[in-house]
Amino acid sequence: MFRIWGKKWQNNHLLKDIVIENDDRTLNRTRKIFKSLEEICVAFDLSVPIWLDSTIEEFRRHSKCRFTQDNFIEHIDFDYLEIQVIEEDS
Repeated sequence: MFRIWGKKWQNNHLLKDIVIENDDRTLNRTRKIFKSLEEICVAFDLSVPIWLDSTIEEFRRHSKCRFTQDNFIEHIDFDYLEIQVIEEDS
């Protein structure tokens, strides 16, 4: 099982969160992350953010990253969207 926790934050308060599970063994880790991020954005009614070099580096180091206004083309009404891998395939 592969699970990602998506959280929407504003003023250090959690506005909304969701856990996305992906059990598709045909997808590699990167594809699971992209698919899960898309599902999180659909659930939160957001456009899918852009992966900047700093975002990629943060995710590689910690399996967790934040998408701020710089990552979105449209204006967002919150501070950042955070995703975190909470369970990897075994």
